[in-house]
Amino acid sequence: MSVPKKKGRLVGLGRRTRSVTPSSAPPPFVDPEVLTAQLKDKDDRISLLETQMAAQQAGYEAQRRLNQQMMEMMQRMYPNEVFPNVPDP
Repeated sequence: MSVPKKKGRLVGLGRRTRSVTPSSAPPPFVDPEVLTAQLKDKDDRISLLETQMAAQQAGYEAQRRLNQQMMEMMQRMYPNEVFPNVPDP
């Protein structure tokens, strides 16, 4: 491999400067109102997700009850049949 030379020194093999700011550097200033607005937005999104999850869970429960009722009806209609016990999702 050939490395180009410039005035007797190898080019491109020197130490690289750090692109990451050191941890001792002060954090950049962020307007507290911006942070508050971002937190409120995240809180609103979390609240919406919690509501959606509760509605989804209620739907699962309703489907489970309906499945149970249908299974009981099938067992009454066909008392001599053996139906598989399907676990709830």
